[in-house]
Amino acid sequence: MTARIVLLVTSPRLPVGLLTAAAWDVVRGNPVLAGAESELTAAVRAAGADVTVRDGPAVPAGLLAAAAHGAAVWLAGPAGDESLARELGLRLAREPGLAELELMYGSWDPPGARLLDAVEVMDRLASPGGDPWKRAQTHRSLAGYLIEECYEAYDAIGADDTDALREELGDVLLQVLLHARMAEELPDGARWTVDDVAGGLVDKMIRRNPHVFADDRATTLDEITANWERIKRAEKARDSVLDGIAPSLPALALAAKILDRAGRAGLTVPLPAAGARPDPSADPSPDAEARPDPSADPEARLGAALLAAA
Repeated sequence: MTARIVLLVTSPRLPVGLLTAAAWDVVRGNPVLAGAESELTAAVRAAGADVTVRDGPAVPAGLLAAAAHGAAVWLAGPAGDESLARELGLRLAREPGLAELELMYGSWDPPGARLLDAVEVMDRLASPGGDPWKRAQTHRSLAGYLIEECYEAYDAIGADDTDALREELGDVLLQVLLHARMAEELPDGARWTVDDVAGGLVDKMIRRNPHVFADDRATTLDEITANWERIKRAEKARDSVLDGIAPSLPALALAAKILDRAGRAGLTVPLPAAGARPDPSADPSPDAEARPDPSADPEARLGAALLAAA
């Protein structure tokens, strides 16, 4: 019977005990080798398996010796131990009768797993001994970078450059992670973490999409949008249709946002006439309000024209 070597690969981003039933069967029933002690080797031993830690060039020989008794398992490290797999594969390609090589996934990364890596890297950078520049920042000092990165992502969208968009969204995410990491050092009662950010987002998405997560029967885009606005109004309890508009928006974007909010609320907004005399009561003629005033402030005329255009 041909010997069997199983390279068992697991996700370093999941708890070590979360292995498939097939993985647990193979580690409990065969000799297990690993390149270093780890939480995984401890968990496998605790489950009753025999684990031997071996390192260096003798590893392939040790695996073959263990497999000579039927089968042996190699617990791959966090990076997957590709060099070992390559060395074993070449050896067995030259001597195919020695053993069969099998790759088994005991666990694998769920979607979004690399976000855990991003959080870990940011924690390292923003902790003592990390990056002095990041440790010197405040929410206020970073505010301009957040706006800049969002504009760069916006430009990538406008250019239909999806590769650039992927990169720019990473820069936006960096800002989110850094702000969240700094918030961990706020005083008691005020601090929060990236999990609080993600948790709040999850709760909001579930609340505002009852057509997906509950029994709401909204099916058209108009119905879904109306539901979103209704739920948002109930959550925010705002006193004005203009509440929630960021006053730091660029002037034209701010004007457009205000006009949009007013229009959705059914309000009529009287727009200034570009270049009109500012005080029509000073001229008794009936068409004074509509007649351009050559002496009017040029900035006022431009502003009125831009607002009307917005």
